[in-house]
Amino acid sequence: MNQPAVLFDESHCEQCACGTGLDFSFTFAFQPIVDVLNKSVYAYEALVRGTEGQGAMSVLSRVNDQNRYAFDQVCRVKAVKLASKLGMETMLSINFMPNAVYRAEYCIRTTLAAAKTYNFDTRKIIFELTEDENLTSTSVDHLVSIIEAYQEMGFSTAIDDFGAGFSRYNIMIASPPNLLKLDMALIRNVHEEPNKQAVVAGIITMMKQLGGQIIAEGVETKEEYFWLRSQGINLYQGYLFAKPGFECLPEPVFPA
Repeated sequence: MNQPAVLFDESHCEQCACGTGLDFSFTFAFQPIVDVLNKSVYAYEALVRGTEGQGAMSVLSRVNDQNRYAFDQVCRVKAVKLASKLGMETMLSINFMPNAVYRAEYCIRTTLAAAKTYNFDTRKIIFELTEDENLTSTSVDHLVSIIEAYQEMGFSTAIDDFGAGFSRYNIMIASPPNLLKLDMALIRNVHEEPNKQAVVAGIITMMKQLGGQIIAEGVETKEEYFWLRSQGINLYQGYLFAKPGFECLPEPVFPA
């Protein structure tokens, strides 16, 4: 991957953030995404937390139009720095805000420079796009341009919460992501709800034909897991395997 020649200074990044209205601190918890085929950790998702372990909403509720870009940039830097400090050897999944990205090739420069500074392989970064109703105001062309730019730069991309609210099939058609995370609302009690089973089976078929992988997110019970496993899904995330660990990399437990 060709990296832009950008000098990285974390203190400068923080100062710029404060100058644009980011006057609060935050950190991350990490939750494993497991590969049950070889009983290993495929990736860790960085989940924003308050510095004393407060939930994500205590931080996200302070993000607004004035500080969204700064928050998005500082999120990436902090996630890469902490992952490197913890010795993460797996993939790192970072959520990003598409409304904060005006041109992917420009917005990525700080991330690339931070990865170089903290010696974190950029090929191990997944950029995760949350598929929620906030995206209804974001043009499909803009979302597709971000996904395509990140993939061209060598990053993996994922769509989170697929099946919740407004499913962006137009994005799937224009530029399929590498990974698709099933929304936990589809996962909950899927083993005993035929309608959910039909929808999940359709999404599985779609992703196979598009050449991507599915992550079953929010799996909490063995019954959910065993049904999903019977459908050929190999990647999982949820309390059944491990809860998020505050500033640490929790080891997963695999159901027998």
